[in-house]
Amino acid sequence: MSGTVKDPGQLVVDLAFGFALSGALAAAVKLGIPDLIAGRPMSAEELGDELNAHASSVHRLMRSLSSLGVFSEDDQHRFHATPASVLLQRTTPNTLRDAVLMITQDIFWKPLGAFEDVVLTGRNGMERIFGKPFFDYLSENKQAGAIFHTGMSSLSDMENRLIAQSYDFSPFGTIVDVGGGHGGFLIEILKTAPSARGINYDRAHVLKDARVDELPGQWQCMEGDFFQSVPVGADAYVLKRILHDWTDETCIQILRNIRQAMAPEGRVLVADTVIPPGNEPHGGKVLDMLMMASLEGCERTEAEFSALFKQAGLKLSRVYHTPALLSLTEAVAA
Repeated sequence: MSGTVKDPGQLVVDLAFGFALSGALAAAVKLGIPDLIAGRPMSAEELGDELNAHASSVHRLMRSLSSLGVFSEDDQHRFHATPASVLLQRTTPNTLRDAVLMITQDIFWKPLGAFEDVVLTGRNGMERIFGKPFFDYLSENKQAGAIFHTGMSSLSDMENRLIAQSYDFSPFGTIVDVGGGHGGFLIEILKTAPSARGINYDRAHVLKDARVDELPGQWQCMEGDFFQSVPVGADAYVLKRILHDWTDETCIQILRNIRQAMAPEGRVLVADTVIPPGNEPHGGKVLDMLMMASLEGCERTEAEFSALFKQAGLKLSRVYHTPALLSLTEAVAA
């Protein structure tokens, strides 16, 4: 390994305090502070007046986040915007504000607070804490569901173009994004393959917020349940951040549905993290903790993807690593 190795004690302490930084970032976003200082630097007193908040507490929050580069503090104790805080403004294209709100909401926060129960039992904390499996809870709790789906779109916007440009989609006539959400990834794919036609396949309550005004005429939304079936006869089926939500058995059923529906020379492209071997840091290993805490699935290795494909009548053909966290794992008919 290269670089400076952190003192072991400091490593442990920094990890233990990590939740405090997540809470501070979420508070700043919820209060709208990145938007307030977008136009001009403001002191804690000015921010306190604007927010009807306790000025000293505002200063302590801002001082902490400024030390990390989220904001910056000058000699007059005024707080300025930074490139990081710009990404948290409501009006910034591809803002990450909604992603922060999603990651720090209770459906992840509370199960992680009792993570030892998850490890001991092998069961996520959703039913014990919230009384419902993850997606059932989101369907019944509209506010939590809206935060999740909007946040996922925000997170995806940061990576969609990088992933889409890492693979040649131009040979395909019809591309189905299975569980495609609001359509952001499919839009970026179709920009790279202007002669292709796309189908964004998802549940009705998700599709109602689809970005249908972008690339009009090149794609359409189709309502359905990928646990039961998928559109028939397409050349490529894309699953972005879908399989990692589910158990192996459920993933195999989804993939079997696709195998039955796909064109003879079709491709299946799974956009998920591919966990590498060894001890090197990887974002997928961190994301896997959220999956353990709140969902049924996991982040997988290349060998684990290969095993899923085999049981679904497919075979892994290649893994395309992208500049984003996610890789594209390609499968064809076995």
